[in-house]
Order: sequence, then C-alpha cells, then structure tokens
Amino acid sequence: MMSFRVRSLGTVVLLFGTATAFSVNVPGRSNRSSREISTSLFEATEPLASPPPSPVLDKVAVTASLSVPLTFPSMVEMIARAITDARSAGVSRQIIRTLLPRDPAGGRLGQYYEEDGELNGDSAVLIPPDESWQGGIMQLYRAAAPTCSEILRAISPNPGGLPPRTVEDRSVDPSGVDGIGIWTSESKSPSDDAACFVQPTSEIIGSIESLHEQAGSGRLVFVLNPQWRIADDALDAASKIGGLFGGLATFLGGKGGALRSLDVMGFQSTFIIEGYVCKGTDVRLMKRFDSNWAIFAANDDGEGYVDVGTSAERPTYQEIDKMLDDMGVAVKFARDIGMAKKL
Repeated sequence: MMSFRVRSLGTVVLLFGTATAFSVNVPGRSNRSSREISTSLFEATEPLASPPPSPVLDKVAVTASLSVPLTFPSMVEMIARAITDARSAGVSRQIIRTLLPRDPAGGRLGQYYEEDGELNGDSAVLIPPDESWQGGIMQLYRAAAPTCSEILRAISPNPGGLPPRTVEDRSVDPSGVDGIGIWTSESKSPSDDAACFVQPTSEIIGSIESLHEQAGSGRLVFVLNPQWRIADDALDAASKIGGLFGGLATFLGGKGGALRSLDVMGFQSTFIIEGYVCKGTDVRLMKRFDSNWAIFAANDDGEGYVDVGTSAERPTYQEIDKMLDDMGVAVKFARDIGMAKKL
C-alpha cells in the first residue's frame, strides 16, 4: 500500500523577511530546509555517455497499449516506465504532465482544504490539475510533490532493497506561495541521481538551465506539470514569433521564450495524461514519447474508461466532441435520465 501525508492548508502564515521552506511529509525524505541543501544538487563525477538508443517500436502498437491508470501506484508505474524507456532511447531531459492524487472528498464544494490525515495512494482519486482544486497552486503542490518523490523512487536503482533518498529544495520559490520546488534523488552512485522541477514557471528557466549544465548529458532532469498550458493563448502564440513583439509577449507571460530554452536544452515530452469534461463526461488524453495521442472517456458506472480514438496530433476539444458524436455518445444528463444509451 502506498500512502503519503497530506497536511491541511486551512491556515497559511507568511513571515515576511524570513524565507520558510514548505514541508511535505514523505517517508524517507530528508527534512533539511532548502538553506541546508548544497548549491550544486549533483556531486561531481566524470561525464557519462548517454544510454544507447533502444529499438524503435511501432507507434500504433504503443498507442494501442495505453490505458488510463485507475490508481496512484499504477500511474506512478506507468510514468516510471515511460521515463525509463525514453532515457534508454537517449532522452535525458524530459517533460511529464500527469494527473494528481486527491482524497475522494477533496472536491466537495465549499471544502477548500483537505483534512489532516493519511492519503492512501490506493484509494485516492486521480484528478487533472484544474480549477477543481479549490486550494489553488499550493494545494496542487501538496499533491505534486509526493507524486514526484514516488516517481524518483520508482526510476532509481534499488540496491539491497533500499529506496533512494529524496530531497526537496524550495529555494527556487522565494515567495513560498508559487507552488514550485526541486526534488532530487540521492542514489548509492551519484551517476544515478536524478532531479525534477515540480510545477515550474517560465520565470525559473534560468534555474533549469543551471541544473541542466550541472547534471551533464548522462543524468536525468525532468519537469513535472509545468504551469504553462499545452494549448496556446494569444500571448503564447505571439511569444513564439520572436523579435521585439515576441519578446514583449514573453515578458507579459507568453511561454514561447521558455519553450525555446527547453528545446535548446533537449527537453522532450515523454509522458502526458491530461483531462477535461466534454458532453458532461470526463475525457482523458494520453501520449508517450513513442506513441500517438489516445483519447478515452469515463464510462457511466464510474469504474473505467472506454476507447474513443487516436490522433497523430493533439486533438482539439471540437475534434473530441466529434469523436464522441461519431460513437453515438449523447450528453451525460440525457444518459442519466434514460433518454440516451449509457456509455
């Protein structure tokens, strides 16, 4: 059974003039504050050669193998497998977007913060990082941080059955309220260490570049649930143009500059699972680095997902709506009152 501690957000105290590190109680994690963590997150070792590429797999077969995880442990296992496969293919800079675990009662209207207690990873529901998280970015961080820690444990060598030590550094978030952190795994061999930026923003690209240089080509660095969206808004589109206008759009919050920097460093999206509601139904979009997009819709009994279709490019909301129409799927309230067949 996998569980981690979720502490209440009911009272948040900011001590101005004193930077305090946010604490997530994860078994085996260091309790050192960010002030005590070395500026260099990786010990110096000789540069490592990138792992040899793995055999190219058929995209159609990989896409057909995708399924929506129903439990937190199965999701961590799925992400770890994608990260490991991508690293074997020579990708040591990765972008992960995933659902987050939440107590089943955590989405109740008016219940802004979850209760103190142990969140059982087997019973937690997996929710997209959307507006249903009433505690905002810090509530998301409280779920994303232990998710990152478990992923680091799953992808790290485990000699003698001892899990690697994971360390949190919140110094990258001086305000303490932007929901950003760096997590590193400390394995027996420094060459096996890995680092993850949790919920980074475009403002900390400089920190990502610095760690990218420290890590060298052999060590894994990945970002988890970056705060910029996958889809573009007007500022995002303008910031990708470049030049004076693009620079202004980047300054105003466009993600184009951050994406260019990540491209230069070799970051690739290796695992994505996102979701939203279409026709009143929970929809999940999934993709690995070596697959096409797979689209799923939650069935009406709440016990699983049905295949909706696949797409070489990320499908738009309108394209998914048409896929559901082609399947004969009506809006959920019509299905609930018996006016249309169940999904």
